[in-house]
Amino acid sequence: MSQALSLEVATRPPILSAQYLVFNSGDELFALGILCVREIIEYGHVTPVPKMPATLRGVVNLRGAVVPVMDLAARFGKPASTVGRRTCIVIVEVDTEDEPFVIGLIVDAVSAVQEIAAADIEPQPSFGLKIDADFVAGVAKVRGRFVIVLDIHEVVAVHQLGRLVADADPRGAPA
Repeated sequence: MSQALSLEVATRPPILSAQYLVFNSGDELFALGILCVREIIEYGHVTPVPKMPATLRGVVNLRGAVVPVMDLAARFGKPASTVGRRTCIVIVEVDTEDEPFVIGLIVDAVSAVQEIAAADIEPQPSFGLKIDADFVAGVAKVRGRFVIVLDIHEVVAVHQLGRLVADADPRGAPA
């Protein structure tokens, strides 16, 4: 006597909103999904690494782990960030094919953790962006200002970072 096993597939409700870390880089507001943010640390003690491109400012020691630090403004093709009193490093963790990749992002100031409804995020515009469109997941309006929602996988694309390092070393090998 066999009994048929009945499986009911639970359906999840659509994501109506999510939390984002909103921050400034230059005169623009950006947002990252809070799930990739590990922590925010005060800017300081960034050790420069010889032959690194301007995009990678150096490394920090984060409780015994060496974490590369990316200058977000330089990554967006702008002049390197000027360190001010509100400058900080946002430590993010990005899933890759091999293992999670941890990197710090230099930002001018962190504004807030903001809930943004999925319906309030518009697709990236085809014009008017001051950064590479590949970095943009969408645009939202938060407290009367436009916020560029970043695609963290594109911003810290590990394969591109490897190429940047190789380009910085004339021998073509990572420094």
